Amino acid sequence: MQSRQLAVDGAFEFRPKVFTDERGLFVSPFQETAARQALGHPLFPVAQTNHSLSRRGTIRGAHYTLTPPGIAKYVYCARGRALDIVIDVRLGSPTYGRSETVLLDQEDFRAVYFPVGVAHAFVALEDRTVMSYMLSGEYVPENELALSVFDPVLELPLPTDFEPVMSERDLAAPTLETAEKFGTLPEYQRCLELERALCGGPAR
Repeated sequence: MQSRQLAVDGAFEFRPKVFTDERGLFVSPFQETAARQALGHPLFPVAQTNHSLSRRGTIRGAHYTLTPPGIAKYVYCARGRALDIVIDVRLGSPTYGRSETVLLDQEDFRAVYFPVGVAHAFVALEDRTVMSYMLSGEYVPENELALSVFDPVLELPLPTDFEPVMSERDLAAPTLETAEKFGTLPEYQRCLELERALCGGPAR
C-alpha cells in the first residue's frame, strides 16, 4: 500500500494494491502496517462505522466535530466516484485554512485519513456513490458542526456541471470566519493531544 501526506497537516492518502481476475477484484482499503508507518502511530480504536449512499451532485459537508471530544476518520469509496475534501479548521495549525481534494473511486480504492479536528466534505460524481467510514467516536448530534463549502476563502474546487444536492443544514452552514467568531473551531494543540491519547502516537 502506498501513502502520501496531504496539504493538511496530519492528513494522508492511502492507495492499496487492487487484485483482479476473472471473478472480479479483491482489495484491502485499510492496512494497519501501512497506516502505522505513515501516521507514526496505529489507527484509532474504531468506535463506529458509517455507510452513505448518494446521488450524483450530492455534497455532504463540510463537517467537523466539537473538540473535545473530537473524532478522527478513515474514509474510502466502496462504489461510484467522489471528490473527497480535507479542510484544516484547527486554529493555530501550520496549515490552517488549507484544503486538499482526493478522487476516491471503485477502481483505485484510495482512502483518506482525517486527523482529529479537521473538516470533511465530499461530492458524489456518480449516482449510487457509496462512502465507507471508520470513526474514532460515536455520533453525538450536538457535537457535530458544519462549515460552508461555498466559503470563498476556502476556494474549494467544487464541480460546476450540476446543481448541488445538499441538506438544509449544510446550505445554511457558516463560513470559516464566522465559525471562528462563534468559538466553535478546534485548537490545533488540543487536537494533537487528543489524537495522541487516542492512538498512542508520539508528540508532534
